[in-house]
Amino acid sequence: MAGLQQYLSFAQTARRGSFAAAARDLGCTPSTLAKSVARLEAALGVQLFHRTTRQVSLTPDGERLYRRCERVLAEAEDLQAEAAGVRAAPSGTLRIDMPIAYGRLVVMPVLARLLHAHPQLQLDVRMQDAYADLVRDGLDLAIRVGALQDSRLVARRIDWQQLVVVASPAYLERHGTPRRIDELSQHRTIVFRLPSTGRNRAWQLRAGRRKVELQLEHRTQVNDGDGMVAAAVLGLGVTQIPDYMVADELARGALVEVLQAHRPAPMPVSAVVPSLRLMPPRVRLVLDALQDLAAGRAVAAG
Repeated sequence: MAGLQQYLSFAQTARRGSFAAAARDLGCTPSTLAKSVARLEAALGVQLFHRTTRQVSLTPDGERLYRRCERVLAEAEDLQAEAAGVRAAPSGTLRIDMPIAYGRLVVMPVLARLLHAHPQLQLDVRMQDAYADLVRDGLDLAIRVGALQDSRLVARRIDWQQLVVVASPAYLERHGTPRRIDELSQHRTIVFRLPSTGRNRAWQLRAGRRKVELQLEHRTQVNDGDGMVAAAVLGLGVTQIPDYMVADELARGALVEVLQAHRPAPMPVSAVVPSLRLMPPRVRLVLDALQDLAAGRAVAAG
């Protein structure tokens, strides 16, 4: 029967996609790690990786084993921590994936406070606007905005994202303030070009109980949220953007919200994990901290 170390070697290689990178993590040589994985393949009678000179990728058999392996190793890590008497003290590496803007503005300050408070905790933070595969990528936790599609994951709602329409006072003084949705066509707009598709994100508004989605003529398009905020502050037009990205600008008067009565329904922000049963203390710590933060943001907004 293959030993736990062989499964550990396999799982770390799958996470990193390279024997060399996995070997650095585990403190051994790439050849030692490759031999360990080869012995596991021989014991199981299946090929786990497609190999090239620079990287490795999971075969279908490898994908299935990796999903099960991650759960077992997570439980083994939890048991080891309990045996060492440190179950109450979160430790180990928290691997988290999150959207770029929400992660930078909302989640990173929370993680920084937790890292200062828990010296045995380490972070592996991945920021992207595309969805990651928690199982395949070996993640403990991911933050997702909007409706969730993957029923295999366990989700906990931690926040809401509210889209707001804003412009600078100088722009509104020159061009007037839109009072109705149909007046937006008379204004210069700043739109968000989705990096994943190259298309412009439609504006989402609400007229009474009716949802309204608009593709507006624009003078400025930007593929970065911070760039959109800067363009709006500089008076280049009206834009729609998540409220947390312009909270400071609204507070100091650099931007003004318009069409507030036509805000769309807020979108849920969720933390998703592979399993609640095998949740390490470090993951539970972060989930609780994010929910506390969201509750505080809701009180402040209300």
